[in-house]
Amino acid sequence: MRVAVVGAGPAGLLVGTALAGRGHEVVAVERDAGPPPRGVWARRGVMQFHHAHGFRPQVAQVLQEEWPAAFAAWMALGAEPITFDVPGFGPVPGGHRSRRDTFERALRTTAGGVAGLSVRQGHVDRVLASGGRARGIVVDGHPLEADLVVDASGRSGRAADGVRAPASEGGPCGMAYVDRQYQLRDGAEPGPMTNPLAWQADFDGYAAVVFLHERGHFSVVLVRPTADAPLKELRSAAAFDAACAAIPGLAEWTDPGRARPVTRVLPGGALHNVYRGQRGIGSGSGLPGLVSVGDAVATTTPTSGRGLAMTFLQVQRLLALLDAEVDPALLGEPFDAWCEETMVPWVRDHIQVDGDQVRRWQGGDVDLTRRLPSDLILSAGQVDPRIAQAGAGYLGMVEPPSSLDPVEPLARAVYESGWRPPHSPGPSRDELVDLVRAAAPGWP
Repeated sequence: MRVAVVGAGPAGLLVGTALAGRGHEVVAVERDAGPPPRGVWARRGVMQFHHAHGFRPQVAQVLQEEWPAAFAAWMALGAEPITFDVPGFGPVPGGHRSRRDTFERALRTTAGGVAGLSVRQGHVDRVLASGGRARGIVVDGHPLEADLVVDASGRSGRAADGVRAPASEGGPCGMAYVDRQYQLRDGAEPGPMTNPLAWQADFDGYAAVVFLHERGHFSVVLVRPTADAPLKELRSAAAFDAACAAIPGLAEWTDPGRARPVTRVLPGGALHNVYRGQRGIGSGSGLPGLVSVGDAVATTTPTSGRGLAMTFLQVQRLLALLDAEVDPALLGEPFDAWCEETMVPWVRDHIQVDGDQVRRWQGGDVDLTRRLPSDLILSAGQVDPRIAQAGAGYLGMVEPPSSLDPVEPLARAVYESGWRPPHSPGPSRDELVDLVRAAAPGWP
């Protein structure tokens, strides 16, 4: 079988390598030329490339099963395993610390040695269709015929728009963020952590997260409501530095004696939670011979670090269907059914959590007229330990958001008593606005 893959990011390279390993001829088409031998890899067109990323255990698990050479290359580039010491269970894998740049370098450089896979630089204009099924893709005006087309172009990809229905759920979540990477100075210890994965703080009107990466690299992320125009000034380096210096915890991480910035302040823009299934335009089923995967199917906000895990789980399922000898032309329908059952709940969970967070940032109280969002259920575990014990599967993405349903009434009782999650110590939203305006008057 000849396979054309749109995109050579993590989804495209993983599915392409796995299919090549199963004896198929695979061509992955990607606009980006790949990492340079030295210097910064710009990776234009992938806005989040230099922003913070989380690598949950599912990423390494699938990579080791399907592409162990890439996993070994990732480790050689410095990726660091995370373990949790769980009472009664001992060490439990918690994922890996790594920058997205490091991860994609490992995949892209290893892909060059995969027999049966070629990565071609070019722009995919559209999916080539005739006779009621996909026949390949058009690359820079020239047809590339294929028996199966895999759309791994990401959320912003447009190659399949002519034959694929738009997103059925979600959209902008009402949050935006800015991000900056730092590196610890020689001999410096990491700053405070609120859990083994990150330092996180929730304030009156905004939030802050530190993602620790490999070899002393880390990212600082400041998240705000998209509609909060004054806090757009955080895109200024002076304003960002002033905010970090004023927030306990961040001040320790970004102390010039401890760490140095290695990127400019990176605006992340508006965040989206979106689900887009396999359905075709004006029909109940997708175009035979075309299947979409990764962020082209499900996009969630990065603050919980679920994106790559969801992508790799999708690829794993796609491969399982092919291994079960599902007709490649009919692959979209069973894959869509699995995504509806497995991926949609996570997108809906993000839609509820993020939407309610923005509402509360803007002065709203806990809404007890409907099911509590997952973050509030888990926060109530500070009061009722039974809630915290029930949240492990959800937090590890081994159980769906509905696994919190049995303890939602317990959380509801906590909030009905009048308790509310305390804000982290630090400037309020109004105080932060004053700080950034003083640091960057008249910016930009």
